[in-house]
Amino acid sequence: MLSFMSMKQYSFFAVLSISVVAIALAFVKKSNEYPDKHLEIVLRNIGHQVLLHSKDSTSRVLPITTVNDNTYRISFENSFGFIPDTLMSIVHQQLAKTDWPGDYTVSVNKCDQNQTIFAYEVNTARGDLKPCRGRIQKKGCYVIEISFPAKKTFNHGWLLLAFIPVVFAGLYFARRRNRISGSRGLLEEKIDESLSRETECVPGVADHKKVGNFVFFESKGILSLNGETIELSVKEGKALSILVSNQNDVVGRDLLMKEIWEDDGVVVITRNVDVLISKLRKRLSADPSVKIVNVHGRGYKLMV
Repeated sequence: MLSFMSMKQYSFFAVLSISVVAIALAFVKKSNEYPDKHLEIVLRNIGHQVLLHSKDSTSRVLPITTVNDNTYRISFENSFGFIPDTLMSIVHQQLAKTDWPGDYTVSVNKCDQNQTIFAYEVNTARGDLKPCRGRIQKKGCYVIEISFPAKKTFNHGWLLLAFIPVVFAGLYFARRRNRISGSRGLLEEKIDESLSRETECVPGVADHKKVGNFVFFESKGILSLNGETIELSVKEGKALSILVSNQNDVVGRDLLMKEIWEDDGVVVITRNVDVLISKLRKRLSADPSVKIVNVHGRGYKLMV
């Protein structure tokens, strides 16, 4: 099951992806729906100025048509004549008002025969080509075509393609961070659990007594030696506690019987004490320096 944090991260990347797609599509849609109206007006003004210089102030400039992505055609209602130098000056002045590149080609074609009667090129890299200057072109039905170099435009489709690996990378690192966080959390839980178990099993430091090389945790009835623990029975723990409190002194059988059994309302015989001490000796046998000595007729003595 995904964590709440990972769900938030996936939601963030999903919203970001949708936003980028929407923005890119908006740009593409805008580019398709809204052509360069300013350029269209400039081109119509070129036609208007050409007619004025041919002494025609009444006929119309027909709607601008697009031959291809970079070529535009100016058509006229009536025939007209023109001077090439004047045409070149008009085109240059008007195109200076646009943001199109400085290079372009102009051709004047006959309407019916589609023959080019005049053309020139403005090219800042290779140099301008302007033939037939100073020759008056007689009146006729002409169309003017102006071509521009292809504009370098940003392809928003590439933006979408470029964003796909970004999304996948973001999701990869988000999932990787979640796995690391999950592993770290699991490790911390195990450590906490281990510490908790150790805390439950090992009594506090203040609750221990040294018995030779043993550590005796009195309240828990546990012996510890070299990292290994020996769990004593309740009676063994009571007996060892009495002997340790009276180390190197004789502890009578009667005292052991009273403290271990009779205070709990149980009546036993001395044989029970001997059996209990025998078991306790086995528990302490791992450290030869610790001995429980039998003092004949009196009781037992713990010697270290």
